[in-house]
Order: sequence, then C-alpha cells, then structure tokens
Amino acid sequence: MLGCSPLQSQGCPESAAEAQGAPPGAPPHSSALAASATLPPKSLGPPPLGPVNPALWTESVRPAIEEPSEDCDVPADAVLIPLREALDACRPRVQNQVCDDIGRRLMVLEDAWAQGKLSAPVRKRMNLLVQELQQRHWDTADEIHRSLMVDHVNEVSQWLVGVKRLIAEMRILPTVELAEPRDDETETMPDQEAA
Repeated sequence: MLGCSPLQSQGCPESAAEAQGAPPGAPPHSSALAASATLPPKSLGPPPLGPVNPALWTESVRPAIEEPSEDCDVPADAVLIPLREALDACRPRVQNQVCDDIGRRLMVLEDAWAQGKLSAPVRKRMNLLVQELQQRHWDTADEIHRSLMVDHVNEVSQWLVGVKRLIAEMRILPTVELAEPRDDETETMPDQEAA
C-alpha cells in the first residue's frame, strides 16, 4: 500500500492520513480530531453593543428628551399645577373613578416631591413632560413617560401610571385650553376692557 499514488489516495489510508498531517499508520480521521483539540475554540465576537430595548434607543437618539443642565432645579408647582389643571379639564368627560385614581396618584407624586424622594433627572423630565402636554405634543409626552418608566422605575412606579392615563385621556378629549405658562400681569381681563 505504500506505493499508492496521490490519485489513489482515496483508497489508501496511510497516504490520506499523511496528507492531512497525521503520522503514518494513524487512521485518517484522527488528524482532524487532534487538530480540533489543539486549536482554541472559535470566538463568536463581543456581545452586541447598545441597548436592546427600543425605548432606551429612542431616548438616546431623541434630543427632545434630553435633560436640562444639572444646576437648574424645577419647582414642584411647575409640574403639579399643570397636571391638576389637565385633570380638571378631563373631569367633565372622564369617569369619576378614573379621575379619582389619577388624582390619588398625583398626590403620591406631590408627596414624593415634597419629601425630596425624586432625583433631579426625574424632576427635570417631568417638567419636560408637562411642557409637551401643554403644547399637545402627545407622542413626545408619551416618550418621556416611557423613558422615565425604563430609567427610573423604582422611583416613579407608584404615580407615573396616573400621568400616563392623564396623557391618554387628554389625547382623546376635544381640544381644550390647557394652562400655558402664566403671565397674568400683562394680560387684561375682559371686565377691564369694557370699563
């Protein structure tokens, strides 16, 4: 069998094993096993980078959700008063039970704010959410709500459900006048114009 030609190597085990790098007399498949045992396992590469959750991805891309600078503190009334006014606008057309639940959750938000339990990023995002709500930008307000729920769930879970429901109810109401940032001193009252 030692006289097998390369063309006959298919039927010649010694030459097939030698062609694969195995010692003479070794079975043809043993060289493949030996080679796989000495090679390190193939790496699949690093894990994928970036968030898997689309809500996280959209937050990192959307400039509308960016938080203001750290030195800016948001007063509670800048958030709570517009939310209560929005709730009052819903009351004539929304079930009392729903409005009462939203109202209770807004009280939890107020208490957490007063007790200093809300971090600066949560306060700032809530301020942005209220601004979007006042401008009737429902989708952006919803995005801010989702980003708060994803990034700060432990901090917001007790009251943010009420804010989400408030956004949903405001979205389906006919156009109502929400409170815009006030400038009472410069506006004239209708009674003053008649006088």
